[in-house]
Amino acid sequence: MVYKAIFFSEASRIATVVNDQDIMPEVKKDDKQDKKDDNPVNKDDKPLPNVFFKISINGKEVGKAVIKLYDDVVPKTCANFRSLCTGKKPDQTPLPPSFTYRSTPFHRIIPNFMIQSGDFERQDGTGGVSIYGEKFPDENFEKKHDKVGLVSMANCGAHTNGSQFFITTVEKCEWLDGKHVVFGEIVEGLEVVKKVESKGNKEGRPPKDKIIISACGAV
Repeated sequence: MVYKAIFFSEASRIATVVNDQDIMPEVKKDDKQDKKDDNPVNKDDKPLPNVFFKISINGKEVGKAVIKLYDDVVPKTCANFRSLCTGKKPDQTPLPPSFTYRSTPFHRIIPNFMIQSGDFERQDGTGGVSIYGEKFPDENFEKKHDKVGLVSMANCGAHTNGSQFFITTVEKCEWLDGKHVVFGEIVEGLEVVKKVESKGNKEGRPPKDKIIISACGAV
């Protein structure tokens, strides 16, 4: 896939992608990768729980989405996401109170493509850190972007995963394969994702409506 140009505006912190569409957190030029690299393990070898989001639009809850995580394919990526949903690390150690998807907005919504969230740090698409440090490496690209409702990591290039993620709203996004790690799928509440999608715009500008993850956790 060839990108003609990616323009960053320091004033607006909005990335405009010309030609094909990519999924990238908007980043400041001084952002650097943190090389800390823990390796979470499911020591009990028990099935791990799904996670959920409750989503509100302009203060009104519109429903709940349940996400099945691919722990058997990308366990480290799933552990990061589950921890930010539950507020606890894989060993059940509490995370700092700010490390949560709760109250995080959907800052980029492009109809017939995806909805993006996860920047609990700055709330505008320019931030987001992982439970392992600032960024962590791509685990693998075994899963492809080949159906609606897949949950995948947003990034700024190879090995720059933090907390931002996106959910696909179309069946085929093959240009993202090999660039973004797919780690889960919506198994309940796809209609809620579609409600969020309807509030977006083709430029991917921040939506006019206030759309946030009002609650999250394990289920």
